[in-house]
Amino acid sequence: MGTTINWDLVKCIDYAKKNNIQINTFRLSLLTSQQQYLLAKAARLPNLTGSASQNFTHQNAGSNNSTTGGGGSGLNASGAYSLNSSVTLYNGNLINNTIQQANLSVESSNLNIIQQENDITLQITQAYLAILLDKENIVYDTDLVTTSTGQVKLEQEKYNVGAVARYALIQLQAQESTDQFTLTNAKNTEKGDLLTLKQLLLLPSDVNFDIVKPDTIVPIDTVTAFHTVEQIALQNRPEVKSGELGVKIAQYGVDIAKAGYKPTLSAGGALNTAYSTGQGSLPYQLNNNFNQELGLTLSVPIFTKRVVKTQVEEAKINVDQAGLNLKNTRITLSQTVERAYLNVTNAKSQYDAALEQYNFNKEGYRIATEQLKVGAINTVDYSVQKNLFIQAQQAFIQAKYNELLTLKIYDFYRGIPIKL
Repeated sequence: MGTTINWDLVKCIDYAKKNNIQINTFRLSLLTSQQQYLLAKAARLPNLTGSASQNFTHQNAGSNNSTTGGGGSGLNASGAYSLNSSVTLYNGNLINNTIQQANLSVESSNLNIIQQENDITLQITQAYLAILLDKENIVYDTDLVTTSTGQVKLEQEKYNVGAVARYALIQLQAQESTDQFTLTNAKNTEKGDLLTLKQLLLLPSDVNFDIVKPDTIVPIDTVTAFHTVEQIALQNRPEVKSGELGVKIAQYGVDIAKAGYKPTLSAGGALNTAYSTGQGSLPYQLNNNFNQELGLTLSVPIFTKRVVKTQVEEAKINVDQAGLNLKNTRITLSQTVERAYLNVTNAKSQYDAALEQYNFNKEGYRIATEQLKVGAINTVDYSVQKNLFIQAQQAFIQAKYNELLTLKIYDFYRGIPIKL
């Protein structure tokens, strides 16, 4: 037997944020951005390299070796050792701009994570509310089956004593079968929607998963004005902030490219020594050949075959493209919020109409049920009234959860966390 878990909406959202593959991919991108930022900061520091070489020379008999100063065969050794360091003093503010650009990339990576979390939150909410809709349908459909079964039993007793025709009994039996079929479909739909949410959460296949149904679903009282929500979204949504950072990152790219026009000044130093056999003792040679060097190097770009100019122009194009991306993000977000506002207002009016329809048909169904008990209505008229009630009931349940879903989505754009 697998593990059995029952989660509410908040638990589902929290779990998805921690385990969703796309979100974790963005988290890895954040780690990469952080490493690039540390690398950019390290460019301010001097480097240090060490080198050592060791050579062995075999001299043939009779040859004259200038190093040893004499002839004869033998094995001679020599070595050279050095430490070198350099640091950039000026390069057209390239290092500082690269650091600032890398820091903005870290911020942008954080925003990408938040945006992906928002996307998965909406997906989880939609899947969760679909299951709640299924569960409520099952409750109502179960009640209908119970009522139908009771009516068939009562009608069967009447038929047994010859009080009603067989046709009337068959009509109620057919209605009972229809109600049972509807209930079975509702249960199957719930199983499918539970699987959808389970797979969205990336839960193991051996986990028996179900959700927690809230005690009450509160209908909408008021809907916040569209322009208020639009301004809140444009000021706070991560996709807009990420777009704004994209423009700044691109602008730093222009400054970085322009550094190619400017000279580079660097300071360097070196420590080196060497020895060779036949030239004295090793300590003496290492000390005698020990040299220290300090120097400045100025590199001035004179002609770069249009490389720098091309880099600058491409960087400017990137700024324009980032600006267009930001504009498109703002327009898309405004349109999305406007659509969400229309959806929630439509859902509210639909819910009000569905509730009124449901109440009237519920009362009509109640009266028809009482009339059927006393034989004041035939089974055909009763079935018509019941079917009207079932249609109204399904429309009401659908409208109730559609209203809830659209409200949660709309409120989410004004920064209200989703919970039931």
